[in-house]
Amino acid sequence: MTHETLPTVREVIALEAVADGVPEVLVGDDALDERVRWLHVSDSAGVARLLDGGELLLSTGSAWPEDPADLRRFIGELSDAGLSALVLELGTHYRYVPAVVQQAAAERGLALVVLHREVKFVALTEAVHSRIIAGQTDALRARDEVRERFTALALRGAPADFIVHQLAQTLSAPVVLENLAHEVVAAEVPLAGEEELFHEWELRSRSAHRRDEQRRSRGIAPGPDDWRIVPVEARGIRWGNLIALPGPPHAAGRTAVLEQGAIALAVGRLADGDVDEWGRIGRRRLVDGLLAGRFAGTGGAAARLEAAGLPLRSARLYGMVISGAAVAVTAADAAVRSMRGRALVGSAPDGVVAPAAAVLLSLPADADFSDAVALDFTRALLDPAADADRVTVSVGRAANDLDSALLSLHEAVDLARGRRRRAVRGPHLRRAENRPLVQLVTALRDDHRVLEHGERMLAPLIVHDLQRSGDLLDVLEAMLAHPGNRTAAASASHLSRSVFYQRIALIEELLGVDLDDGETQTALHLALLVRRSAGR
Repeated sequence: MTHETLPTVREVIALEAVADGVPEVLVGDDALDERVRWLHVSDSAGVARLLDGGELLLSTGSAWPEDPADLRRFIGELSDAGLSALVLELGTHYRYVPAVVQQAAAERGLALVVLHREVKFVALTEAVHSRIIAGQTDALRARDEVRERFTALALRGAPADFIVHQLAQTLSAPVVLENLAHEVVAAEVPLAGEEELFHEWELRSRSAHRRDEQRRSRGIAPGPDDWRIVPVEARGIRWGNLIALPGPPHAAGRTAVLEQGAIALAVGRLADGDVDEWGRIGRRRLVDGLLAGRFAGTGGAAARLEAAGLPLRSARLYGMVISGAAVAVTAADAAVRSMRGRALVGSAPDGVVAPAAAVLLSLPADADFSDAVALDFTRALLDPAADADRVTVSVGRAANDLDSALLSLHEAVDLARGRRRRAVRGPHLRRAENRPLVQLVTALRDDHRVLEHGERMLAPLIVHDLQRSGDLLDVLEAMLAHPGNRTAAASASHLSRSVFYQRIALIEELLGVDLDDGETQTALHLALLVRRSAGR
């Protein structure tokens, strides 16, 4: 039977059988939240030695000591034995509670309740024990259901973030999975609460662990406002901890639910072997969420990133997109640590052809991130069998806070959505600072006037391509990427020169423009960049 499934003193005295005795609480407050493991009936002055802790003692007081000093000592012995509450029936022996009894109980924080009307102790005992046993039965049934659910998740190989999500749903409370360095791997927390929870997360987590260890060493059960902490471990290996924040009681016991989640996570880690699947999924979700705008405010997002181990303060931040080859996520940590930094690797952004990955990079303020360093970092992330000549590295401008880092990340995505202009040996690097028009489009990406401009300029080509599965937008993009060199543009479009010229003539006819006009080219280039920035 778990401690938290036991009824409290407050719940016991609310039972109908107890209410028949007209109970009055003389010492209560926090003492009424103590759990009742069993009810014991005794008038003996030596009953304390028969108690194991957690009992509610029902008595008439007929054999209690008469001397006030002995009475005080008696109440102290009951408290030391771990008694949950003392219920005294008045009328049989005592007409009123001795002042020393009430004073001693208050000093010890021992709940003291008197019954003003005579009750059948057997009926009261039956009612309390039925309540305890019913809670135990409900707990067993709930634990079976929880165990089946999380066993199924483990057998299906459910990822860590989904298990954390299921735990939060089951407990109706925020749940955090952290590694041994107290970095947040996965979390299910209301967006509005992220900033408060994750601010200085490592310090808060370490403090909570110390308090939890102190409680355990003293045999004290966690209170309703305490964090529940359960290790994720198996075969002598510990990978991290599950933490549940305060929430409502659960029939199976909040700690028991958390333990089932920890078992499912441990099974997954054993199946992953040496692969850090936790880190890969957690970081991907963070980057993907940033790009998709799934955060309530930059304050909460910044706190969440720092809790995951990505430094934001006194750091230089870069958004990157590596496209054209798969990125070995497991190599990212080693590659970036050699630069004294940290990195989060996400999925291929919308509109960027896979294989690709978005990267949020944090480096010390004095770190070098020249073109050569950026390319070396990229090569370290590529699979040895990857064709480096097909890889494009898009890098946003340097940033010093999360707001500008998000802009840098979007700049990198917008760059990655464009065509690769020329063939080079090894990865091809593009930087946002060298593409002022891309910077402009990224900065104005949500301006309705810019979106309207792009739609108005390109609408005839969009309709044509949709109706005929055409390639006019791609041909236009190739031509604008190679201004003044139609041969290179035709080659980039994978069309013969004659077919390419036919497409250009059709574009001019549909748009009613002269594609040799510089201002027209600029307007169309801007419209295409706006469309690509929207992932289309």
